[in-house]
Formats: sequence, C-alpha cells, structure tokens
Amino acid sequence: MPNNSGSTGTVAKVVRTCIGCRERADKTALVRLVAVKEDTTSVVVPDPDGSLPGRGAHLHPTTRCLEWAISRKAFGRAFRTQGTFDIDAVRDLVGPEPREEPRIMKIPDPNTEHPLMDHR
Repeated sequence: MPNNSGSTGTVAKVVRTCIGCRERADKTALVRLVAVKEDTTSVVVPDPDGSLPGRGAHLHPTTRCLEWAISRKAFGRAFRTQGTFDIDAVRDLVGPEPREEPRIMKIPDPNTEHPLMDHR
C-alpha cells in the first residue's frame, strides 16, 4: 500500500530493522517472522505475505543474520515474549550459505603476456 510522504507526491519506502545485524533496510529486502505459541515453545514461522496475526520481526534471509539473531537472543526481545523458540522453519527458508567459488587468478607469463611488451 503506497504511503504518500507529504506534499511532494513521492511514495515513501517502508523501512524495517533486521533483528540479526540491526541494519535498517527496505521492507522488501527482509523476511517478516511471527512467533506462533505452541504448548511449551514458540514456533517462529516466516510470513512473506505479512498476513499472520501477532507481533512481527524482520530478518535478512541470510545465515549470517540468523546466527547473529540467535547469538544476541533477539527473538525474545523482538517478539516481547520469553521461553524457547523453534526456528527450524526459518533455517529452512534461509538455507545454507552459498559457497563462494574459489577464485583462480591467472598470473601472466612475464615473457609473453606483459601488457607493456611489444607483441610483433
């Protein structure tokens, strides 16, 4: 839903804070999470539509931000509740961090591939 910002006629971006890295980002770059209370635990589920009831928290969909949120114990503060949190659904969404391909640098042969060498 567009949000007009004053009389300029421009549409304002909706900004949220990631509970992992604490960086502010456009809402579309983050995943909304909701804690659903079960018997002894709260299950943290992704809410991509933003339609689930309850207090939401936002997280970058990266393993790094998820691990930071866990180590900072950010879920309890974000959802304003105590207890244990089942984050399996969030781990499934985030998935493993993509492996970076090894970088192979080609070292030029100084006898044949030097940029200043005349190749006549």
